[in-house]
Amino acid sequence: MLKYRDSFAALGTHWSMETSAQIPLGVKKEIHDRIEVFDATYSRFRKDSLVTRVSKAAGRYVFAQDAVKLVTFYESLYDLTDGRVTPLIGDSLVRAGYDAGYSFKSQPQQDVLDWSVMQWDKNVLTTKVPFTLDFGAAGKGYLVDIVSEILDAHGFKEYVVDASGDLRHRGTTENRVGLEHPLDPSKIIGVVDVQNKSLCASASNRRSWGEGMHHVFDPKTKAPTKEVVATWVIADEALIADGLATALFFVGPTELGDTYDYQYVRMFSDGAIDYSHNFEGELF
Repeated sequence: MLKYRDSFAALGTHWSMETSAQIPLGVKKEIHDRIEVFDATYSRFRKDSLVTRVSKAAGRYVFAQDAVKLVTFYESLYDLTDGRVTPLIGDSLVRAGYDAGYSFKSQPQQDVLDWSVMQWDKNVLTTKVPFTLDFGAAGKGYLVDIVSEILDAHGFKEYVVDASGDLRHRGTTENRVGLEHPLDPSKIIGVVDVQNKSLCASASNRRSWGEGMHHVFDPKTKAPTKEVVATWVIADEALIADGLATALFFVGPTELGDTYDYQYVRMFSDGAIDYSHNFEGELF
């Protein structure tokens, strides 16, 4: 039984850690310090972040070693979705009004830059022009994994790390999760017991503004996606689940192939539901 719960805000959203044993203050500090380092590196909403520095001038930038896994995964998604999942979407989101000041004032869109404007040598980024990186497609899931690994390192065997829709479970406790209806948050469309895996969800009603504007932006149409309104993905790592939850707004499982082992559910704008043959939950 998970008896202890710690709640806090990070990356602009609500987090919680449920554990079977109380987390010592030193471990909590280690977790919060690690989250701060991650935010100060990858957040495009902070004036002092490394990503903000990249947006100001072309040059050479040294990221932490954790960038290697994150960028490698993004490059995989970029290839699998024909460039539609890309960290280079940041400037499109800024022009759409989802900027550091949350102005929500749209400006004319421009073509999204392709991968050739940047070169990654492991954790070192060299850029040809300034641009705004956005790691929202998989970054929060990756941080859930990092926090979970800290708990693992300190001997925690039973826990749930939950970052408002992106979670990772470890242990033998039941972990039934409701799949929130994207058009009515008071309802769920199904439930699934997520054990020793991660579940990440994405929906167009989250981080939305104005007339049909939301955070899942399509580089091909230069506009928010319309056909898919919500996705849920279960995978071993939250990084993978989070990134695939975004990818499934743009492509289907056929395009994703068998590169990753995952389960999924997605809902379309007409209410139709598509799910993988290996989905272990119950849909209503």
